[in-house]
Amino acid sequence: MKKFRFAILGAGHIARQFCDAVSRIDGCEVCAVASKSLARAENFAKENGVESYYDDYETLLEKERPDCAYIAVTPNDHYRLSVLCVNHSVPVLCEKAMFQNSEEAKNLYALASEKKIFIMEALWSRYLPAVQQVKRWVEQEKIGKPTVLQCNIGFLAPDEKENRYFNPKLGGGVAKDITVYAYEITTFILNQVIRDISVSATWSDTGVDVTNHVSICFDDTLADLLTSFVAQLEEQMVIYGRFGKIVLPHPHYASEAYLYGNDGELKEHFVDQETKNGFIYEIQDAIRCIQAGKLESDVVPWKDTLACAKLFDKINASCDEKALKTIEDIEALPDGTRAEL
Repeated sequence: MKKFRFAILGAGHIARQFCDAVSRIDGCEVCAVASKSLARAENFAKENGVESYYDDYETLLEKERPDCAYIAVTPNDHYRLSVLCVNHSVPVLCEKAMFQNSEEAKNLYALASEKKIFIMEALWSRYLPAVQQVKRWVEQEKIGKPTVLQCNIGFLAPDEKENRYFNPKLGGGVAKDITVYAYEITTFILNQVIRDISVSATWSDTGVDVTNHVSICFDDTLADLLTSFVAQLEEQMVIYGRFGKIVLPHPHYASEAYLYGNDGELKEHFVDQETKNGFIYEIQDAIRCIQAGKLESDVVPWKDTLACAKLFDKINASCDEKALKTIEDIEALPDGTRAEL
């Protein structure tokens, strides 16, 4: 049988992880890689057993005609390259966060619908066996109906203004790097209608958000999400119900999960002992969807990625509102006091 052919746009660390995952799946291969640097693309190809390499993304798409393109660049270029792929009739699997705002999401989904091209955000965490197990426990009401969910994900990012974490030109900020996980894992597990969302954030001197606090009111559950680049948080998701709680350590790359009763007794402990590379599951799903002629995945549907992009809109607006409030406060001060600020 003809192999399913992936092309990779971008030659960084995450692209290497993708190559490794593809090598573990029968019947598919990475046929080509492109980077803005030809030397970097060539080195990547040699190190990862990829036959062809390019220093131009469009040339790769035109010459290789891959079955799917995996976009592995920084978030600032996700939308442009996704549009490029769709206009070349190439399906897209794009790294999270796929979009920087909801306008990008709406425009791309409209284009993909018109051209009948598959599009998917590579939200690999939703596929992890431990996350899937937690979702089953919730659906089985092992703790009753969930009433409260708390999720903390945070680490100390390298304190360099030019890196992808703090550089706004690269699409930096905690929302698109970590909050995307907290939000999309939460909505996946709970699968409830959202009634209200409130957000707050702190910002770096480079102009990107470094800590997010998101409060979500679902039908039955109140969720509290805290994410940060500037705090070493205890990374876990805890879901409480009338009959106990579920604990998911390191939810964005989880390998185990715990189910407790109200008395604190451990009822079940799930350990994933099979997964070698968690990217495998999203890749397999993308292949199935494309071969079946689908435009989107049931696990990471367009509506969920769009909802997360709308959350980014709210976070960005919170910065604008804070700036506006500061201006209003200054203008309200008595004359002669502004020089002291």
